[in-house]
Amino acid sequence: MKRNCDEFSSNGKGPSVTRMRDADVRRALHRKILAGHRRDPHTLVLDEMGLSRGDARVDIAVVNGKLHGYEIKSDADTLQRLPAQAEIYSSTLDLVTVIAGTKHACKVVAMVPDWWCVKTASAGPRGGVTFRELRRGRMNPRIDPVALAGLLWRNEAVELLHSYNVSGIRSKNRTELASRLASEIPLAALRKAVRDALKARAHWRSASM
Repeated sequence: MKRNCDEFSSNGKGPSVTRMRDADVRRALHRKILAGHRRDPHTLVLDEMGLSRGDARVDIAVVNGKLHGYEIKSDADTLQRLPAQAEIYSSTLDLVTVIAGTKHACKVVAMVPDWWCVKTASAGPRGGVTFRELRRGRMNPRIDPVALAGLLWRNEAVELLHSYNVSGIRSKNRTELASRLASEIPLAALRKAVRDALKARAHWRSASM
């Protein structure tokens, strides 16, 4: 359900004036929203996933049939980095959900793309975290295939190009490989290949919180 962001403004009129911290919201997000994904052997749930060669890290990534990023902006955070994060996340992620403290709710809605899901996090009656949907999300309409391909490690990119019988790539760097992937592989196939590669990385593990 779409709600008026003013309903959640913590200016003394909202449901709670208690300030939520990032760690509080993250633990509750893993327990309440991501619990099913964490139990699914075909889904990777990863904290602090790097994007754009480490220029940004999405707080939590869920990788299954889609690449879904969760970004937390608790009441203790600032929104200074959000515009740059929004640009990077929107270039690669299929879905994005931003969890905003009630202090930031209205500003976040105005700052992020209209296809992002926006939820609020506030203190519940027993001291827990309560999530409410402020704006429903939808699929990313404009994924950048070069940025998406850039999520692959070099060996993964080379192997994928070889599977499409693309030659002359052994000496190419990651930037050049990403461009070739974007030009040689249909976007739907590239999206699946990137998700499969992320889930196949042996030393990555689901979040243990």
